[in-house]
Amino acid sequence: MVEGGMKCVKYLLFLFNLIFVIAGMGLIAAGAYVKIKLDQYYDFFGSDYMGPGILLIIVGVFIFLLAFFGCCGAIRENYCFTMTFAVSLGIIFVLEIAGGIAGFVLRDDIEKEIDDILTKSLKNLHTSSGLNKTWDVLQEEFHCCGANSSDDWEKIANMKPPQSCCSKAKADCHSPLLPDEIYPEGCVNKFEDWLKDKVAIIGGVGIGLAFVQVVGILFACCLARAIKKEYEVV
Repeated sequence: MVEGGMKCVKYLLFLFNLIFVIAGMGLIAAGAYVKIKLDQYYDFFGSDYMGPGILLIIVGVFIFLLAFFGCCGAIRENYCFTMTFAVSLGIIFVLEIAGGIAGFVLRDDIEKEIDDILTKSLKNLHTSSGLNKTWDVLQEEFHCCGANSSDDWEKIANMKPPQSCCSKAKADCHSPLLPDEIYPEGCVNKFEDWLKDKVAIIGGVGIGLAFVQVVGILFACCLARAIKKEYEVV
């Protein structure tokens, strides 16, 4: 009876680790996506915003490798591997809860920071050709113009809005742009909303995955206990 129960837990833990492998691959993909997207705006943020994407990739790789320990522990009925897996899951659980909470808290700090960064980049526009290209990417992708409005180009950068502010097909755009051809919204709010959504998703996935891991910890502990009892009987 005990042996049958141990086999059941063993197979459940193996199945859980299969799901865990998929989750790890998902985190790696999500981290790569975030990093690639934020790399487009490196001239705005430098390396300050590169951390989240890299962290997701590292956590994904670690979870992927950790699942290997869990599978080995389950298949070989190895007490050491199984307990290593359980303890490591517990540590990751704490870190993911802390990271998820921090992500939701930091959402409130994004608004002021993005506004300051974009406004400052307009002031320094003449010092870097990269900033001009990054502004073009931002305005074309988010269909916006200037930091808070198209007026920022003349007030802050002392120049007419660039062609990337044109809301029509490029062939229909005048140079300089006419008022009705310019995107009416500034980029701060649009970029903030996009960034907040991504932070919320990452935070939610982190917390959700952390609670799923509790199931894995319980399975691992049950299996380790059963393995230990079997060793003691032998």
